Amino acid sequence: MSDIHLHYTRQGSGPPLLLLHGNGEDGGYFVHQTEYFSRHYTVYALDTRGHGQSPRGAGPFTMARFAQDLLDFMDEQKLERAHLLGFSDGGNIALTFALLHPERVDRLVLNGANLDPGGVKPVIQIPIVLGYRLASLFAGRSPEARLHAEILGLMVNEPRIPPEALKELRLPVLVIAGTRDMIREAHTRMIAGALPDSRLVLIPGDHFIAARNPEAFNQAVEAFLNENKE
Repeated sequence: MSDIHLHYTRQGSGPPLLLLHGNGEDGGYFVHQTEYFSRHYTVYALDTRGHGQSPRGAGPFTMARFAQDLLDFMDEQKLERAHLLGFSDGGNIALTFALLHPERVDRLVLNGANLDPGGVKPVIQIPIVLGYRLASLFAGRSPEARLHAEILGLMVNEPRIPPEALKELRLPVLVIAGTRDMIREAHTRMIAGALPDSRLVLIPGDHFIAARNPEAFNQAVEAFLNENKE
């Protein structure tokens, strides 16, 4: 059981749709999705542990820890199953959760997710590594530097998901990314190719297509969520 309670907003009615933001952000990232999807879904926008208004708690930051937080949240809200939409590190959390608890996920949307740090383009990853090392030097003297090092450390050290693990995930998955994403396109295509029941959509834009190209993003996600509805 989690040592904290995640902060969240809730809007709309219908099947539950959980939104998981990226590294260093909060649930407010999904401002263009919350309103849109609340017409047909009960939309929960969560703040990850140590992000936004969610408390830090104790122990290390890991994808497995965040996935446990998500399980505890669903249990608290009495959600047996839900659609998950995760962006960037939120996508990595959502994928980690789905691999551990596939019975709790209806449909999974992975936006700009990666299986390992090598999936990130070097021009992005190298400054992250340097920033992590610098923040780590001051972590013992500054709480802000310590938190900054922890957050950057997630992108330096995690995730570590072997591609072959995806073959066991039988639920429907939308893999969606920007045409100029910070995740290498070959890596995104590899993720989609490794999943037994996936769809791949590339939207014009960068890593932040949900915020900067929300009309195209929302329509693609909505079409996926509506597939095979009676």
